[in-house]
Amino acid sequence: MITQVDKSYAELHAWSNLYWAYRKAAKGKRSRGPAAAFEFRLEDNLIALRDELASETYRPGGYVNFTIHEPKQRLISAAPFRDRVVHHALCNMIEPAFERSFIYHSYANRVGKGTHRALDQCQQWMARYRYVLPCDVKQFFPSIDHAILQRILFRRIQDGPMRRLIRQILTSGVGVLDEAYEMVYFPGDNLLAATRPRGLPIGNLTSQFWANCYTWLCHR
Repeated sequence: MITQVDKSYAELHAWSNLYWAYRKAAKGKRSRGPAAAFEFRLEDNLIALRDELASETYRPGGYVNFTIHEPKQRLISAAPFRDRVVHHALCNMIEPAFERSFIYHSYANRVGKGTHRALDQCQQWMARYRYVLPCDVKQFFPSIDHAILQRILFRRIQDGPMRRLIRQILTSGVGVLDEAYEMVYFPGDNLLAATRPRGLPIGNLTSQFWANCYTWLCHR
């Protein structure tokens, strides 16, 4: 049975959820310029976000792109801080319905998991097994198909305004990773498959969470 998201769009833009989302977005970043500027007029900024979300006039801002080498080269796209608050507000609402469907030993971007627990588990397995196979999915974030991702998410999300917000966030990242993706055709694809929007900006909370959804729920 597919677990449905039982939260409404009204709960998403409620003051309590937006304030909680701000606290999560600002954690460890309050001394940085964007977070500090938002906090300086915190009440006004949250009220403005609440009103824009409630009236569905909210529009994501542009990304700031930079490259890191940890250890391979990756293009990171940082959304404006107010958009990061919205990402947290959305994930607060929808994450629980998806979380219970992930396999136990998936550690990326999950509450109670993370790098340290993944390393602890690896050490336990190293004591039991002689071999390990390191793997990586080539061009994973640039290749994520928006149509497939929406189909996965909307099987559990029935709320219309929440769906429209998800489409806005997805659309805001179209083209960000185009240069990082080399088109690969699969059985059933036609020449128009290359025109389908793909890619999630590396740096968004929503991207990290939706990547988990795409990985573990694509076959269901």
